Amino acid sequence: MPRLSSTHATSPFIWCAGIICAIISIAVIIGGIVIFVGYLVIHPRVPIISVEYAHLDLLKYDIVGVMQTQLTIVIRAENDNAKAPALFDKTNFKLSYEGKIIAYLKQDEFVVAKEKSVFSHYVVQSSPIPLSTQMKQAIDYAIKQDVIVFELKGGSKARWRVGPVGSVKFECNLSCELRSGTDWLTLPRGFSWLACEQGSDPALYQVNPSPT
Repeated sequence: MPRLSSTHATSPFIWCAGIICAIISIAVIIGGIVIFVGYLVIHPRVPIISVEYAHLDLLKYDIVGVMQTQLTIVIRAENDNAKAPALFDKTNFKLSYEGKIIAYLKQDEFVVAKEKSVFSHYVVQSSPIPLSTQMKQAIDYAIKQDVIVFELKGGSKARWRVGPVGSVKFECNLSCELRSGTDWLTLPRGFSWLACEQGSDPALYQVNPSPT
């Protein structure tokens, strides 16, 4: 008795889908290799955000328990990469005293050239700050000890362009204490002063960076 057999041809649609998937897979692999090789060739150091300089320009504290202060702060963005510039974006900081936010420091997107640094100058003046009992005790103690401590926290998102198709991204975080004595009368020269926004809420300060 003759054997019956049947053959089913593969649909052209399936062939096209398979070819497209293969091309996409190869492109992803090649892109990953290019980024990896580019990173090895550049062999970079991670971008750094740090405090270059800080100075307590003014501190007023009355018997009612209201404090006003002004600080000069210089933030340094450093790019030690000899092969590619670094782009810094979403740069934000919070300046606080004893947990109470005094001001927000913000900066627009900027570029740091290869093996260069950019300095951002802030002059931060607080609105009158009513102090809690804990804060009054802290500032009384600070005055007696001739040292007052502010906290600066924040950071920036940095990235390098690696080859024609990719980039390497970094989180640059900053958390430090700004300590100062009671010599508030000596003002440094050559700083860019900013207008201060008065009000009950912390002021927002925004600057344009200046390269080295």
